Amino acid sequence: GCFVFKPNSKKRRWSEKTAHDFISTSGDSEDTELRFVTCQSLWSQIKSETEQIQEDLNKQLLGNLVSFLSRSHSDFQEKTTEWTCRMKFREIPTAALVLGVNVTDHDLTFRSLSDVLQDSITPYVALLEAKDCPGIKNLMQKLMGQLMNCDIDVDSLEDEDCVQVSQNRTRCSMSSLISWYESTAKKTDSVTPSKKRNSSSRHWQSPPVVVIFKDMESFTTKVLQDFIVISSQHIHELPLVLIFGIATSPMIIHRLLPHSVSSLLCIELFQSLSCKEHLSTIIDKLLLTSRFPFKLGGKVLQVLINIFLYHDFSVKNFIKGFQLCIVEHFYSQPLSVLCCHLVDIKKRVCSLSHDHCENIRRLPSFRRYVEKQESGKQVELLTNDSFLKVETEKLLEGLYVYHANYVSILRCLHVFTSSLPKYPLGKQIRELHCACLENRVWETEEYESSLQLARMLNKIDLVTMLQQCVEILMSSSGKEFDKTVEKLKEFLTQFQNLEEASQEQDVSVSSQKELQKKTDLYHLQKTLLELKESRKSKKLTKFEMLRFEVVDYIDSLVRKYLVPADDRTLHEIVYFNTAAVLRGHLNAAPRTALHTALNNPHWYLKNQALKCDGGGISNKAPDICIVYKLHLECGRLINLVDWLEAFSTVVMAAEEPNADAASSDQVDDIIHARFIRAVSELELLGFIKPSKQKTDHVARLTWGGC
Repeated sequence: GCFVFKPNSKKRRWSEKTAHDFISTSGDSEDTELRFVTCQSLWSQIKSETEQIQEDLNKQLLGNLVSFLSRSHSDFQEKTTEWTCRMKFREIPTAALVLGVNVTDHDLTFRSLSDVLQDSITPYVALLEAKDCPGIKNLMQKLMGQLMNCDIDVDSLEDEDCVQVSQNRTRCSMSSLISWYESTAKKTDSVTPSKKRNSSSRHWQSPPVVVIFKDMESFTTKVLQDFIVISSQHIHELPLVLIFGIATSPMIIHRLLPHSVSSLLCIELFQSLSCKEHLSTIIDKLLLTSRFPFKLGGKVLQVLINIFLYHDFSVKNFIKGFQLCIVEHFYSQPLSVLCCHLVDIKKRVCSLSHDHCENIRRLPSFRRYVEKQESGKQVELLTNDSFLKVETEKLLEGLYVYHANYVSILRCLHVFTSSLPKYPLGKQIRELHCACLENRVWETEEYESSLQLARMLNKIDLVTMLQQCVEILMSSSGKEFDKTVEKLKEFLTQFQNLEEASQEQDVSVSSQKELQKKTDLYHLQKTLLELKESRKSKKLTKFEMLRFEVVDYIDSLVRKYLVPADDRTLHEIVYFNTAAVLRGHLNAAPRTALHTALNNPHWYLKNQALKCDGGGISNKAPDICIVYKLHLECGRLINLVDWLEAFSTVVMAAEEPNADAASSDQVDDIIHARFIRAVSELELLGFIKPSKQKTDHVARLTWGGC
């Protein structure tokens, strides 16, 4: 994968002013401020929830790392036999932290780890990146700079093991680091008892020095080798602990380091949560909940998931895409002012203006709703704003009830489908969610296959699934599922009272085992057909009849509650469905953007002087734009002399002829220099290259339109 890291100093943040200006451009309506506040409040809640989810997911991993540091540090403090043996072999305690290829998410993990360590264990934590440590000198500079909270300059460095600083004359070496640590630890130990109690409540006595290599694969072998060898020689004086951030595999340690160096490390492996499991948790907590009014449409969610699966596996980028959807929705949808929590709907609806009412009447889902009403109600909905507001409030409240019921039944359906062989509707709940959003899931072949497989489940599996469904529906906030829970409990009671012949039970179990063995599609279809034919000629048992009844009841719940959101009235207010806009923002098309910028600079610069009609070339355009448009008119080989003359003609088109020969020559030299620079920039962008056939020609490399 190829990952871009932008400089931290120039990182642009989504500030209040930026978001406010962005939303304000959508129109001069009086509700712009309210839409901005609603958007900002919604994103703040989602961001807070996301951070809490990520903290909970990393809790176990961070706890294991803290335990590892505790064991290593206690050995150093007590000088136990294990530490003595380790010191004899000069082994450095090392944690190999495997985080996965989603390197853009690693920063959050390391930041959380650093905060935990600095809050409760040690103030001496250094985070090192390969781009800042091209050599051992730079590594020692960064290490001591972070530990001592000072900036050390190595420009005047002469000795590799000893860095002299012009101002503080600090020796940037391992021996100076040890001297600094001993003096600092001695000061900590000699504080007054009251202060010592406060200090020890946060940090350990003689705390360890933790060095975190955030991207181990990117460090050069020589830098790692030199640092490990130097550190191992002083391990008996300095409680050093290394943490390697690994994106690929723990084997990279042995590929980067020879055995003589890796043997100096006492390595313990730690594995973070899979990025797919992380994404599933994010979707489950943010999208499959009724806490947040904003929802993603099926195609939009599929775009974000596809970018995650086929590009970067980055949960951070997924959340950024989710944030972009929120801003885009409040920017493009004037009725997004109604995308609020249930308690605020009545107040927002009552404050709607006549323009808002007209926007509601233009919604496609509302038009379909009006067409289904009787003629008298149609007239009221289309002419009476007060009546429309009352109806809108009812419809929005019904939409929120639909969301709550949808999530509960979706989880129940996932309980059944996730235990079936071959997973016709997908193993993850996000796959099932996308399938239900995009179309009526009960009309798909995958759903029909799932029902056929569910009709062959054994008694134990069915009882377990029904119990899980009862727990899900009982935890639901609504009272609409009271009768459903009673019905499921009735099924459980019937299963408990059911006495089957052992032969029939064995047949059912063997059929299930046979299905699990024959996992390829051909044998699966063949087995289903055979079982179907055998049932026609055989009378159903009580268990089979009850099993069919359970599956049919689950099917009726699916048809009632898992109706696609597009079929619900006013879904446009809370659902963001413009996948094409999102794809245009996230899926970059650099060639198209480059062609547009060079061929039509007015598109980006918004300068009226650059606007040209009929494919003309403005002499006010940047030089590279003029050269680019002229090169589009040429063939495979471009004569530089002819190209220069054409460029000079365009540039001099609006200027008056000058009679002064000396001045004219000077102007020609300037134009010549501008032309050479523009051609060089075009070559750098990859549009042309020097030709070996003719020295005064260049070869064109791009063809066709964008």
